[in-house]
Amino acid sequence: MNTLIIQSPLDMHLHLREAEMLKLVAPLSAAQFAGAVIMPNLIDPIDSLDKLLTYRDQIIHAIGSETFTPYMTLFFREYSKNELETAKEHIIGIKLYPAGITTNSESGVSSLDQARTTFEFMQELQIPLLVHGETNGFVLDRESEFLGTYAWLAENFPDLKIIMEHITTRDAVELLDQYENIFATVTLQHLLITLDDIAGGLLSPHLFCKPIAKFPHDREALLQAALIAHPKLMFGSDSAPHPVHKKECAGCAAGVFTAPVALAVLAELFDKHNALDKLQAFVSDNAQKIYNISPIPKNIEIEKSDFIIPDNYGNVVPFMAGKTISWSVKEF
Repeated sequence: MNTLIIQSPLDMHLHLREAEMLKLVAPLSAAQFAGAVIMPNLIDPIDSLDKLLTYRDQIIHAIGSETFTPYMTLFFREYSKNELETAKEHIIGIKLYPAGITTNSESGVSSLDQARTTFEFMQELQIPLLVHGETNGFVLDRESEFLGTYAWLAENFPDLKIIMEHITTRDAVELLDQYENIFATVTLQHLLITLDDIAGGLLSPHLFCKPIAKFPHDREALLQAALIAHPKLMFGSDSAPHPVHKKECAGCAAGVFTAPVALAVLAELFDKHNALDKLQAFVSDNAQKIYNISPIPKNIEIEKSDFIIPDNYGNVVPFMAGKTISWSVKEF
C-alpha cells in the first residue's frame, strides 16, 4: 500500500497554549486533523464558561480557514450543577489534574473526597472525566500508584465515563479491560520511546514529558494495544510545545511537540507492523464511539514517500527533528 486516506482524524489530547504560541501551533494541528480535545491548563486555567468561550474564539481565529473542531474542556474544580448544565453543550469533558503534577496544574485537585459532589453531577449529566493520572511519588511509579484511584472512581461512579490520559504502563493497558467505564488515550512518543531514549546517554530534553516514558515492556504493551486498535484506546498526541529556550536549559519544561508529524510517523509505525488497516480506528473511529461525536468530514491522504522532519517550527523543536521517515501527509 502506497497511499492511505484517513477519514476525519482526531487528536484526543492536545495543548495549543496561548498568545503567539497558539498562533504558531494551532494551524499545524488544524491542517491534518478534523478536530482535537483541547487541554485547559493555561497560565490562567480555563475553569469557567466565559474563559472557555473566549479561548475557543482565539483558537478559531488562529486556525484561519482550516476545517477543524476544537473540542473544549474545563479545568476541574468544584462546580455547581447549574454551572455544569450551562456548560455541557460547549464541552466534551472536564480535565482533572492532581495539584502541581504537571505544567500549570498548581490549582489542581488535592482531595478527591472534596470533589465527590462534582463527580456525582458529572455522572448525572453524562460529562466525561479526563484525568492526568499520576501521584507525587517516585517518578517511575506515579502512574502505577494512581491506578487505584482510577479503580475507586470507576467503582464509586459506575456511570461516569473516565478517560485515563496519556497512559504509559502495561498495568494501565490491563486496567482497560477491568472496568466498563474506563477508557484511555496514548501518545505517539510513548509508542516509540523508553526512559533510555531520554536519559540513557546524553540527556534528550525534547523527549522529556510527563508522564515520563517508562520501560520496554510498557512500550510494548502500549504498542500492541494501539496496533490492534483496542476499542477503548484512542490516539491523543499530548503534543505540548515549549520554546527551545525552555527545553534546552536547566529546569527543562515537560512536553514533546508531535502535532505536525504525528500522522506521518504513525503511518510509518503501523506500516512497519503490517497494521495500516487499524490506523483509521486508532486515530478516529474509536474516539467517535467513546465520546459519541460525529466529526466534520475531512479526508487526509498519507503517502509512502520520504519526509524530512524539519529541525524546527518557529521556535519549537518537533519530535524526531531532522530525521527522514518513509511516509508523509500529502501536500503538507
